[in-house]
Amino acid sequence: MSTLYLVATPIGNLEDISARALRVLKDVSLIAAEDTRHTGKLLKHFGIHTPVISYHEHNKLTRLERVLEALAQGDVALVSDAGTPALNDPGYELVRAVIEAGYSVSPIPGASAPVAALAASGLPSDTFLYLGYLPRKPTERRRLLEQVALLRHTLVFLETPHRLISSLGDLLDILGDRQAAVARELTKLHEEIFRGSLSQALQHFKSSPPRGEFTLVLAGCPQEASRWPVEHLQNELNLRLQAGEAPSQIARGVANEAGWSKKEVYALLTQIRRSKKEEML
Repeated sequence: MSTLYLVATPIGNLEDISARALRVLKDVSLIAAEDTRHTGKLLKHFGIHTPVISYHEHNKLTRLERVLEALAQGDVALVSDAGTPALNDPGYELVRAVIEAGYSVSPIPGASAPVAALAASGLPSDTFLYLGYLPRKPTERRRLLEQVALLRHTLVFLETPHRLISSLGDLLDILGDRQAAVARELTKLHEEIFRGSLSQALQHFKSSPPRGEFTLVLAGCPQEASRWPVEHLQNELNLRLQAGEAPSQIARGVANEAGWSKKEVYALLTQIRRSKKEEML
């Protein structure tokens, strides 16, 4: 049975590629690459001559059959321009199609900018939420930040240099002046990791125009600020009851996120359900 290998490639420093990744790239019958020119430079550097086809955001659906045909003949590797395929890069649809076709899928771990930035941030890494690139439009970006403002998890985002200043401003306005790490050009010659409050980060990058690719790591909501107001909690409970969720399931799902105990949430649920029954009489 053939295998689709998801091969992580360096995010900057070519020395970060693993010996196993190089062996797989040499041994497979075909490499599907996000950018054949970019991957071609990597393969040339390591003396690898495996055939390469393009597989990117604009042709990923039409290329599915081509990759499946190649898997019928032998193993295939999927690579993105940098980092781990399918993580903010094309690959999800291909992985699903390969699994459904009965082939194996095997990850070849390696570089990942979000994980590297988190590890070096100095912020808690036991629980974190990775949300990819922040939305381009300010209204959508602010809406997303409002949705995660009360979460206690460390938050990890990607951002482009031309939106960094406006995004830092929105983060400061909506999430408050939290501790943050802003990682730039990880593993490259001009690597920089700024650590400090969001207001300090905003001031720093206003005075030093942002360049390169950025990963933002933010502290989660402080515990004392993370308890939902009772009106917010009641609205959420009503919505879930209307959706048909069982009270015990609701209590488990909402308690941690809302900063209330399961017992408190269940008691409020009971009160809401009792009120609804009395209104029906």
